[in-house]
Amino acid sequence: MFGSMLRYFSTKPKPKMKPIELETSLEQTQTISRVTFDILKEHGPLTVGDTWERVKEVGLRGLTSKRHMKIVLRWMRGRQNIRLICNHVGPHKQFL
Repeated sequence: MFGSMLRYFSTKPKPKMKPIELETSLEQTQTISRVTFDILKEHGPLTVGDTWERVKEVGLRGLTSKRHMKIVLRWMRGRQNIRLICNHVGPHKQFL
């Protein structure tokens, strides 16, 4: 009992994350988020890799890399446009 209590109080709390600010223009950000949202809406819950493959098929010009797409997905999560779900089937997170 004492060991678990000591472990609980010795851990540091998670630092607060500041809101994500995208460096692209507002019109470009709206286009990217709209296309990404349509892809997720049409094809159901997708992992980041599957979403990236769909975005490449569409040929969206605003996204420069998979990392940029992850940042946009995190920004959309912060604005509560999409949700992150976990089906516990594998190690992958899925967006809905």
